[in-house]
Amino acid sequence: MTHSFAAPSRSAGRRPGRTLPWGLLRELDRPSDLFRHLGPNWFASVMGTGITANAAATLPVHAPGLRTAATAVWALAALLLVALTAAWGVHWTRHREQARAHADHPVAAYFWGAPAMALITVGAGSLSLGSDWIGPHAALGVDAVLWTAGTVLGLVTAVWIPYRVMTGTGVPADAAFGGWLMPVVPPMVSAATGAALVPHLAPGQGRLILLLGCYAMFGISLFASVVIITQIWGRLVRHGIGPAAMVPTLWIVLGPLGQSVTAANLLGNVAHLALPHPDAAAAQAFGFLYGVPTWGFAMMWLALAASVTARTLRTGLPFSLTWWSFTFPAGTCVTGTSALAVHLGSTPLKVAAVALYGLLVAAWLTVAARTAAHSARGGLFKPAQAPAPAPGPPAPATGAR
Repeated sequence: MTHSFAAPSRSAGRRPGRTLPWGLLRELDRPSDLFRHLGPNWFASVMGTGITANAAATLPVHAPGLRTAATAVWALAALLLVALTAAWGVHWTRHREQARAHADHPVAAYFWGAPAMALITVGAGSLSLGSDWIGPHAALGVDAVLWTAGTVLGLVTAVWIPYRVMTGTGVPADAAFGGWLMPVVPPMVSAATGAALVPHLAPGQGRLILLLGCYAMFGISLFASVVIITQIWGRLVRHGIGPAAMVPTLWIVLGPLGQSVTAANLLGNVAHLALPHPDAAAAQAFGFLYGVPTWGFAMMWLALAASVTARTLRTGLPFSLTWWSFTFPAGTCVTGTSALAVHLGSTPLKVAAVALYGLLVAAWLTVAARTAAHSARGGLFKPAQAPAPAPGPPAPATGAR
């Protein structure tokens, strides 16, 4: 998997020029090149940091200092979102050709779903954690704005990227990989986090529209994900694991699974605010009836992904931004497990939620530290080629390399 998805720089092969003090960005030809190949996959770092904070707020157990630490991590995610958005603005202003090429790249195009989920994740954290620091009124306003922006962008990517694939030149039989899920998962994230906004609307059509809209987005993402996960399973069975650099993307499958369990239960909890009693009771029961079987499959996939990752680590797993795939999907398993534990009052599920959160924190600390180190040297800002066999192009090759 690439670090930054783009065509090779025109300065490739040039002798390194002057760098910043203390060797910062020393692997770049010039410091300004950090904006040249800034792909949408960078927003996965916001997703992973945000879910690490948000998942702590959902845990069915409470530990001293955990909420304060989680709020600090949420604030870090918010700062990362602001910084990356500003940097991406520079990228689009100065390097428009490379920015447009991301939509034609055989890997980067699918990661257009990351900015939408980054917005929604930080917005959800503002309501569940940030209200302690910025006040409930401001937190609600931030969440409403970011949720709306992320939802609109996510609905666009859920149609736009699959459309480019379907109207492009076709993909090889062994092309399916976890990244295919990235553009279609944002509506599920909107559904799960939109549940927290339902009580803040006045009773009536507003609440009903939001609730039904969240359930509709639940369906958009669920059925698209089932189709894609089936293809990923088929590719793994017929063609094997593939390049080591692609292994972290196996964890992305956990994203729609865990997030759908979260959404089904959280929407069921607020359904009574907009639906008559029989329908609300059915919605709440659906959270359990759908959630437990899906959670079981998610745990099976977690075991498979962990086993493949451990096997690959023994032979060498190169670091790249795809390592952030270890964080957000695992975080959705935490929120889904916590939602089921609260719904059912299950002690084993409470233990599982805490254990999964421990895994999430360990993954986030590891990936965040490596990202910071590689970013300081500048290596993550350099373009690289997608590994072979690479997933087929989502559109006619205009700008893809």
